[in-house]
Amino acid sequence: QVQLVESGGGLVQPGGSLRLSCAASGSILRFKSTGWYRQVPGKQRETVAEITAGGSPNYADSVKGRFTISRDDASNTVALQMSSLKPEDTAVYYCNAKSTFVNYWGQGTQVIVSS
Repeated sequence: QVQLVESGGGLVQPGGSLRLSCAASGSILRFKSTGWYRQVPGKQRETVAEITAGGSPNYADSVKGRFTISRDDASNTVALQMSSLKPEDTAVYYCNAKSTFVNYWGQGTQVIVSS
């Protein structure tokens, strides 16, 4: 059974930074991609950033230039460095790992951007 455990959420002021981390059970390289999604109440979960098994990152337009996704294969973790945070970045952030047939999700971590 795949487990994804997120950490690093919290409260930050606009313009500030946060780093989210997701630890996967077992090798992270067995997934087609890993990444981060976010969701606010009443809205669909949306892609924030993903990184393919080959190491290519993709970002939502709303976070390009502000967020950076990275993967550490040795520790089986994927991180999201978030900078220049805006109130509209407030959401529950979920770690995701995609295999051929299954999407795996972490439990979510809350990010609140507010003064």
